[in-house]
Amino acid sequence: MYLTRTLERYFKEASRQFPVMLVTGARQVGKTTFLRRASEAERTYVTLDDPLLLSLAKSDPALFMQRFPPPVLIDEIQYAPELLPYIKMSCDKSRAPNLFWLTGSQQFQMMKGVSESLAGRVGVLRLLGVSRRELLRMGETSSPFLPLPEETTDIEPIDLMGLYRLIWRGSFPSIALNDQADRDLFYGSYIQTYLQRDIRDLARVGDEMAFLRFLRAAAARTGQLLNMADLARDADVAFNTAKNWLSILQASGIAFLLEPYHTNLTKRLVKTPKLYFLDTGLCAYLTQWSTPETLESGAMSGAILETWIITELLKSYWHNGRQAPFFYYRDKDKKEIDLLIVRDGIIYPLECKKSASPGKDDIRHFDVLGNLKMPIGQGGVICLTAQSLPLGPTVRSVPVSFL
Repeated sequence: MYLTRTLERYFKEASRQFPVMLVTGARQVGKTTFLRRASEAERTYVTLDDPLLLSLAKSDPALFMQRFPPPVLIDEIQYAPELLPYIKMSCDKSRAPNLFWLTGSQQFQMMKGVSESLAGRVGVLRLLGVSRRELLRMGETSSPFLPLPEETTDIEPIDLMGLYRLIWRGSFPSIALNDQADRDLFYGSYIQTYLQRDIRDLARVGDEMAFLRFLRAAAARTGQLLNMADLARDADVAFNTAKNWLSILQASGIAFLLEPYHTNLTKRLVKTPKLYFLDTGLCAYLTQWSTPETLESGAMSGAILETWIITELLKSYWHNGRQAPFFYYRDKDKKEIDLLIVRDGIIYPLECKKSASPGKDDIRHFDVLGNLKMPIGQGGVICLTAQSLPLGPTVRSVPVSFL
C-alpha cells in the first residue's frame, strides 16, 4: 500500500527548477518508493546497494554515466561520491531541469561532496517517516504547523492507547502501514543492518556492543537536555567517541538536536541542545518497552510523547520543503518552554503535556518571552484534550489529534 507523501507536492515544484534533486533521510523511511512513485516520465532506476553497479560507479564513473544517462534515479549516492563531478558536467552540458534524482542516507559525508560539486544545481529535501496526517490520507493538504485557532473539525480523534500504540510502533512505512508486521523483528533487523553497514562505513566501529550501548543510552535521553559527559559514561565510551557517534546519528537521520533560542540581547539562556530521536518506535525498542501499555505507564511516557509531537511538527515543515525554525527556551532560572517556532520575526510558544486538562500553570513561563523584545504570536499547549479551548488571551490547548 502506498500513501501519498506530503513532500510529493513540493518535490514536483522544485524538480522543475533544479537539474538535480536529492532526498535525504534515514534508511527505510520510503525515499526510493517515494521517488519511484513521483516519476512521471520514463526514468532509469539504479541502486548503489548493488555491488557490481557500485564497483562500476567508483572505478569508472564516466562509463557509468554513459550506461545510465538521464533522466535517472540513483539510490544511495553517498556510496559513490566519484559520480558527483560527472553529474555536474552533465547538468552544465544539458542545462535542463529534472535530470538526476538522488537519494542518500548519510548526510555529512555526502553533503560535503554535493555542496562542492553541485552548488546551485541541486535541491535538497529531507524525508522522515510517515506522518499521522499521511496515515489519515490528509498528506496532500498538510501545511507547516502554527498554533493558530484550529478550524478543522473532521480530523479523526485518537484515544490514549491508540496514540501510544502509534508511538510504540513508530513511523517507518514497513511498520506504520502494516499492522501485521512484527515490530520487534523489524527493529532488531534494522539495528543490525544499521550497525553492519552505515555506522561501520562512517565511524569504523570496532566494538558493536559498545555502539549498541551508546544507542540505548541516547534513546533513553530523548526529550532531555544533552549531557555528553553523562551519555559517554553510561555507554562506557570516551567523550570524543560519544560526540562522534552522536554526530553520525544526526547525519543518518536517526536523531535531532533542538537548539536553544538566544539573541544578542539575552545572555541568560543555556546553550545546551535537547536530544530527540526521529522515530519513536525505534526509541521505544532501544529502551526495551515491550508493549504500548507499559510505555504509556512507564517512566519515559512524557518524554516519548514530547518526542512524537516534535517529530510530527518537524514533518509538517520538512515535508513541505521548509526549514523548521524550531528552538526551545531555558534560562538560568530554569524557566523552560518546550518549543518556540520563530516565523517572520514572530515567536509562537508551545508546551507539550501528557494531560487532558491543561491549565494556566502549564503556560506560566510564557511571560518571560517578553524579555526577548520580539512579537509574541499565538501560543499553545499540545496535549491529550479532546478539543481546542482558550487558556489565556493568546494561548489555546491543541489536541494531539490536530497534528
